[in-house]
Amino acid sequence: MKMNIPITKTVFKDEEKESIVKPLETGWVVQGPNVARFQEMFSSFTQSKYAHATSSCTTALHLGLEAIGITRADKVIVPSFTYIASANAVEYTGAEVVFCDIDLKTFNIDETKLENIIKSDSSIKAIMPVNLFGLCANLPFIMELAKKYNLKVIEDSACGFDAWIENKHSGTFGDVGCFSFHPRKSICTAEGGILITNDNSIANVVSQLKDHGASKSDLQRHTEKGGSLLPDFTMRGFNYRMTDMQGALGVCQMNKKEYIMDGRRKIASMYDAALVEIDELILPFTPQNFKHGYQSYVCLFTDGEDISNLTKEQIDRINIKRNIFMEKLEEKGIATRQGTHAVHTLAYYKTKNSFKDEDFLMSYAADRLSIAIPLYTEMSDEEFDYVIKSMKEALK
Repeated sequence: MKMNIPITKTVFKDEEKESIVKPLETGWVVQGPNVARFQEMFSSFTQSKYAHATSSCTTALHLGLEAIGITRADKVIVPSFTYIASANAVEYTGAEVVFCDIDLKTFNIDETKLENIIKSDSSIKAIMPVNLFGLCANLPFIMELAKKYNLKVIEDSACGFDAWIENKHSGTFGDVGCFSFHPRKSICTAEGGILITNDNSIANVVSQLKDHGASKSDLQRHTEKGGSLLPDFTMRGFNYRMTDMQGALGVCQMNKKEYIMDGRRKIASMYDAALVEIDELILPFTPQNFKHGYQSYVCLFTDGEDISNLTKEQIDRINIKRNIFMEKLEEKGIATRQGTHAVHTLAYYKTKNSFKDEDFLMSYAADRLSIAIPLYTEMSDEEFDYVIKSMKEALK
């Protein structure tokens, strides 16, 4: 019997439904007590000093770049295999994106190529490592480079909830870290994001920037004396605030974070065991002392070929077979996705920079050969078995 298996499912229960009604009843629907509580919970969990909820991870990245002083004359290094929002946030500041290729084993920025890029251009002011699919980049090494060359680091940890290197959470290595709560992520507030930092001055700037540049938040105005007067505006800001309904969802999701993450890791472990002998796939890799957050379970489709010396021609040939594999799974009702984009191949950046696909060959390979398969906390044994059975049949 055909089943319909989505790429992911959020864990929303009665408490989420009840929580989003309360702001409607109180009339407090903009950033307020629920957002404040969500920020406190997220800060505590990630062991960061400050957390500021935002309308999305993209706006959090923009705020972070502004707060660390990135301007039109600067350049920021971004991995070429990431969601387009990473590069777009840099463009919002007027700065220039400098792409770096990835390590195909981890899908994260290839730190061995970073130093040559940094040494070749004195205009580079920051690095934006992306903690992709729930796996941290090699952040200790990246931070050493940043210190050596006096660079800022902004972690795009959109996928990085509950991702760790030893006892440090993703987003806490750099000057700032930014997270997403989109429905594809482990913790969901519909849309929404958050910025964390241990730097008091950055936190103060972000607090104002996200709220039009106001010197006081709405919550402060309503709880402190003198709230009838409008605050001063000391900087040009943005309207990047999270609503209190979203904050209420965030509080509920943080209350069940262990249940959500234990379930995701259980399914990932089951995939590891069930798919290990399938020669056509390379399974997700986790380095020693890293803890994977499994925002997605992303394999590399190789069709059983040796990919140690990849060429564009080989990538394009295997890509055809990967796409057929994905189509067969779709016919069986199973949703799959490519991991994410090779941003340098997307029309805007490709045209602007006259890029060729092979300019960042590993990113191109990841774009054309990656495949994310369904992963969610409450995936049933029946659903899991159907996915595995269908994958094996599609590969025959």
